[in-house]
Amino acid sequence: MIKKVILGASRAEIKELAQAVELRDQRRLPTMDAMKEFVPSRWLRNPHAMTIAATFWRRKYSRLPASTSRLFEVEPGTQVRSECHLQENPRDHATIVLLHGLEGSSESGYMLGIAEKAWVSGFNVVRLNQRNCGGTERLTQTLYHSGLSGDIRSVISELIERDQLPEIFAVGFSMGGNLVLKMAGELADSAPPQIRGFIAVAPALDLAACADALDESRNFVYQRHFVRGLKRRMRLKTGLFPHIFPVDGMRNIQSVREFDEFITARFCGFAGADDYYKRSSALQLVAQIRKPCMILTSLDDPFVPISSFNNPAIRDNPCIELIITKHGGHCAFISNERGDARFWAENRVVEFCLRRSTLTH
Repeated sequence: MIKKVILGASRAEIKELAQAVELRDQRRLPTMDAMKEFVPSRWLRNPHAMTIAATFWRRKYSRLPASTSRLFEVEPGTQVRSECHLQENPRDHATIVLLHGLEGSSESGYMLGIAEKAWVSGFNVVRLNQRNCGGTERLTQTLYHSGLSGDIRSVISELIERDQLPEIFAVGFSMGGNLVLKMAGELADSAPPQIRGFIAVAPALDLAACADALDESRNFVYQRHFVRGLKRRMRLKTGLFPHIFPVDGMRNIQSVREFDEFITARFCGFAGADDYYKRSSALQLVAQIRKPCMILTSLDDPFVPISSFNNPAIRDNPCIELIITKHGGHCAFISNERGDARFWAENRVVEFCLRRSTLTH
C-alpha cells in the first residue's frame, strides 16, 4: 500500500484534487491514524498570511539548551558551521540533522522550533548552516546552491565515522528539503545503516517549477525578499574575494531565475539556469530512495507547486510517505492550537523520527 494521504479536505475536494495529484490510495494507513490532522489557525487560512506570519512569529525556546558551534570541512578549503545540542551521552541517542531553506540559517524559527522539540524528546540535534549562511561567508571561496547535497552527506559521514553516532535522521526545509531528498536518492541502496530516515518539509524538488511560481505577480513579496538577500550576500562575497567574484551588473537582476542565470550558473559550473535546475532538482532522483522518507507539503504553498509531487517517482516509491495538507502555506503550518501543538509540522517531524528510532523514546 502506498503511503500517500491528503489531510483536511472534504470528500468532494479530495476527488477533485486527486485528478491533479493522482494519488493512488486515499485511505489512511494504520501508521498514519495516529497523526493529528492539521487544523490551520482560523486567522491564517490565506497561504500568504500563513507563510509571512511564520517568518515573523516571536517565539521563545526556553527548553533548548545553549548550542556548541562546530565546523565541518565538506571539501578542501570549504567549511560549514553547525550549532549542536548533544545529550549527555550522545551515542546513546538518535541524532537529527536539520538543514534550512534559501536565505535561511541555523537560527531560522523552524530550525529552533524542531530543535527544541527534538531535544526534549531525547534526540541530539545538529542545526546545520549551508555554505555562506549564518554569517559564514569567510569559510569558503564558493557559493551555495541547490545542488550541493554532498555537503550534508559529508557532515553525516563525519558524525557516523568520527563521532560514532548510531542513528541519524536528515531533515530539510524548502531548498534544504531538495538537498536532503537529492542526497537520499544519490545514496540509494548504499545509504549507511546509521541513517534511519529522511524528512523534507515543503521541498523545492522541481527548481524550475519553483522559479516559475516565484515569477507570478502574487508572489512578488517572496521574489523580492529572496533577490535582495541573494544580492546582499553576493556583494559581501565580492568584498571578501574580489579576485574570484568580479560581479557587476546585478542591479538589473529582478528575479531568482535571473540571479541563477547570471550568477549561480556563472560561478558554479552550470551552462545556465535551466541546466542548473535540471541537474540540481531532487525530482530526478527520488525514485531511488531506499530508506523511510516523509515528504510534507501543502496544497496552497505559494511557490512550491503541488504539481511537483504529481510524479510516479514519488507516487510509486513505497519508501515515501507523502503528506499533503489543504492549508499550510510555505513551511508554516500554524495550527489553531496553542503551546507545543501550534507549529504542527515540527511535531510531525519529531514523531516520524521517534517511530523509527530504537534509541530515543
